Amino acid sequence: MTHHRPDTLEHAPLGRQSVYPEHYDAGLLYPIVRDANRAPLGIEEGALPFVGEDEWHAFEVSWLNARGKPRVAVARFRLPADSPNLIESKSWKLYLNGFNQTRFGGRERVIDTLVSDLSRAAGAAVSVELFDVDHEALAPRRLPGECLDDLDIEITDYTPSVEHLRVGEAIVEETLHSHLLKSNCPVTGQPDWGSVLIRYQGPKLDREGLLRYLIGFRQHQDFHEHCVEHIFMDLMARARPQRLLVLARYVRRGGLDISPWRATLGECPPEPLRLARQ
Repeated sequence: MTHHRPDTLEHAPLGRQSVYPEHYDAGLLYPIVRDANRAPLGIEEGALPFVGEDEWHAFEVSWLNARGKPRVAVARFRLPADSPNLIESKSWKLYLNGFNQTRFGGRERVIDTLVSDLSRAAGAAVSVELFDVDHEALAPRRLPGECLDDLDIEITDYTPSVEHLRVGEAIVEETLHSHLLKSNCPVTGQPDWGSVLIRYQGPKLDREGLLRYLIGFRQHQDFHEHCVEHIFMDLMARARPQRLLVLARYVRRGGLDISPWRATLGECPPEPLRLARQ
């Protein structure tokens, strides 16, 4: 079993041809330190300006019971935003694939194994839930608040620009969302499609400017987690709200979806939900 140290993407399996394992190997998990991507945003480890989680759903989870009969489930994982490492997504897929031909003595044993391995890789406690594939908790729902996507605006640039973020004098409390979020994998260049929700209390955001700003991520290359932190930091700097929540629900790829959220201290964590595209 190989154990990877937290690293950059230099040796990650992402973007490389891989042999998919058939048996369990915790060493397949590849942690990546968060601080390298946070530093350019002015985020200091140990003094994070937000709370939050990275919520993952895995739709291709299977193992063998003690008698060799396959079991299937959908897993929900939660990594705390203050964990020193994130876990590279392809390594996570390879790791889960290793459960396919491995026998476990019950569902709780599978959960205990996942918690132990993922927490070790992330450097902080990771929570794990397993759902039956038709569990009502997995039913698609809609984002709350007002959708910005029908605004009739002209777009001329597709890189994130804080100049689009403008506010008025009125103080409001509102929830807005858009399904036009798109960014690109920093290694493979593959598109990452998603929806983003912004809940805040503070000076009223100009909605056309906010939508232009969000569409600006369309050609931006970064991990899902860092895109959400980028949006959070820009909104805090430009709008200075008293309260802020930024949540993204990204479309699954390879059986995994990710929904990071970041919020000001004291903001209630969002209720878990899954959108139809996920």
